[in-house]
Amino acid sequence: MGSKMRGPIIRSPSLDLVVPSPLCRLVEMPLTASAAPAPELSQDELKRIAAYRAVDLVESGMVIGLGTGSTAAHALDRLGDLIRRGILRDIVGIPTSKKTEVHARAVGIPLSDLDNHPVVDLSIDGADEVDRHLNLVKGRGGSLLREKMIEGASKRFVVIVDETKMVNLLGGSGLAVPVEVIPFCWSFTMGKLRRLFDGVPGFDLRLRTTSGDEMTPSVTDNLNYVIDLFFEKGITGNLDEISDAILKIVGVVEHGMFLGMTTSVIVARKDGSVTVINRMGDRSTVTG
Repeated sequence: MGSKMRGPIIRSPSLDLVVPSPLCRLVEMPLTASAAPAPELSQDELKRIAAYRAVDLVESGMVIGLGTGSTAAHALDRLGDLIRRGILRDIVGIPTSKKTEVHARAVGIPLSDLDNHPVVDLSIDGADEVDRHLNLVKGRGGSLLREKMIEGASKRFVVIVDETKMVNLLGGSGLAVPVEVIPFCWSFTMGKLRRLFDGVPGFDLRLRTTSGDEMTPSVTDNLNYVIDLFFEKGITGNLDEISDAILKIVGVVEHGMFLGMTTSVIVARKDGSVTVINRMGDRSTVTG
């Protein structure tokens, strides 16, 4: 399996949001009619714009997958506000992490789980990276397993990001592509991951540790560890084959590549406009 990933690097053309992949349809949605250039918004303001746009898709009676992270937190606040004001009724939220569960309860979102609601109408979550085929890297916050379970059970999965999260190739930001592993013999599992990507230029990996303590492993909500993979030039090759190869390693629980799962991506841009990219066709046929 490793030999499939040792070939020459194939560089994608520069990402241009106004020329999406043929697999996607893009809709430009300016928020202001003024022709004068608007001042650039902060990253947090952009996150809030994207989150509020996604919550506009929620209807009364829906089961909603509640994402984890700073962008998803804005969606939780908005959803809780609409519930308190009686605009949305009979909402059931399925949280993707313990942190999200605490936040959702605090803003008044009724909660349940996949055991009681195995089909989710709509999931809203952020992403660490989005490529031109709407594949994602998620889980730098450590919630990748629960996120993938809930978002994989969703009829619609809407991703909310600011434009800095758009990349040519997954891993192209140079930041982590997480892999959740069981703690037992984690170093052995990390060695298997290292050998899988042997020969890939610029590849590295390391165990994630708690902030400020390089000796203590970071622990997920599932009491597992996370091994972070780094690709200097992004991940090249067939993403489905790479995904399968990682998951076949005994000791690996899940990885942070979300392939072919996204229904739409809502991208907030620095000028305050919103770009909506919708997947076209059968999600199962989309590959990186």
